[in-house]
Amino acid sequence: MIIVTHISQLRAQLRAVQLAGKSIGFVPTMGALHSGHLSLIEIARQHSDFVVASVFVNPQQFGPGEDFDQYPRQAEKDAAMLEAGGTDLLFLPEPKEIYPVQPRFKLIPGDSANLLCGKTRPGHFAGVGIVVAKLLNLVNPDFLFLGQKDLQQTVIIRQLIEDLNFPVQLIVCPIVREPAGLAMSSRNRYLNEGDRNAASGIFRALGKMVEEAKMGKNAAELIILGKELLENIPGLKLDYLEIVQANSLASVSEINSDQNPVIVAAAYFGKTRLIDNEFIFS
Repeated sequence: MIIVTHISQLRAQLRAVQLAGKSIGFVPTMGALHSGHLSLIEIARQHSDFVVASVFVNPQQFGPGEDFDQYPRQAEKDAAMLEAGGTDLLFLPEPKEIYPVQPRFKLIPGDSANLLCGKTRPGHFAGVGIVVAKLLNLVNPDFLFLGQKDLQQTVIIRQLIEDLNFPVQLIVCPIVREPAGLAMSSRNRYLNEGDRNAASGIFRALGKMVEEAKMGKNAAELIILGKELLENIPGLKLDYLEIVQANSLASVSEINSDQNPVIVAAAYFGKTRLIDNEFIFS
């Protein structure tokens, strides 16, 4: 696996790949990797000739009081995992390489960024947008691989790709879960053993809502059921629980497959914020 830390090195390496006519698959990450990230690498290898991953903790997407300074950084371990997973090139830049100056142009996402996580994380998706735009410009991949767990992020990045005419195909990959059902996340390591076991109840609550939806309950009834289940989980503080249309994130009231409804949830265990989602018609 090739490891580069500078934009000039990245471009030189990828120029040779492109001249050879090879397709490029790209997996952007913030590091602290787990099996969910490696599943993206595996899927990328199935779709592309040359797999690029990046590890960069993006300061632009962290708000005041969030965990930027504490966010886990383990570059050597991440590199070893990516190499074992079949990554061809790792881009491992320092912040000053991506942001030599503070961005002077702002990317302002649309209304989708003000919903769900955007309500409590103002500016987060603008920060995501600027770094993804930079990385897509630098890597120029044929395919971009993102995880379904961050559903709102995938919606906003798809809009970014369409609005700015990036020549890349976005492939959204399934959620990878721990044995008890908790969606894999780099932030899971913040949880103590009791909270980690309790947090698997989020998945079970969403699953019960899916079952009841298929038996005819409407969205309002499902939300009442879901909140009852989630609020009975020890240590959990619910941020939101909604049923939305998968492509626009608009709320839905009636459950039908035409709207492609998905149940989305966010909750806190102490200071650790977890998100999850389940499609009703998978």
